[in-house]
Amino acid sequence: QVQVVESGGGLVQAGGSLRLSCAVSGSIFSINAMGWYRQAPGQQRELVAAITSGGSTKYADSVKGRFTISGDNAKKAVYLQMNSLKPEDTAVYYCNAYDKYGVPYWGQGTQVTVSS
Repeated sequence: QVQVVESGGGLVQAGGSLRLSCAVSGSIFSINAMGWYRQAPGQQRELVAAITSGGSTKYADSVKGRFTISGDNAKKAVYLQMNSLKPEDTAVYYCNAYDKYGVPYWGQGTQVTVSS
């Protein structure tokens, strides 16, 4: 059974920073990519940032220059450093991992709230 567990969410003022962490445990075939998605109330879930096992990264335009994704293949972990946070970054942030067969695994989500 595969578990994906996020941590690091919380309440922060606009302009502040947060660091999200995610770790995968259990029987999972080699991980091809991991990423962070977010979903605000009434909105669709959207990709925030992703990283492949080879280190290639991808970001949503709205977070480029403010957020940085990094990963640790040995620990099956991924991190999201979020700087210069804005109220529009408020959402539930979900961690995702894809195994080598393209099977996705999702975490339960962690709330990030940015006050103005």
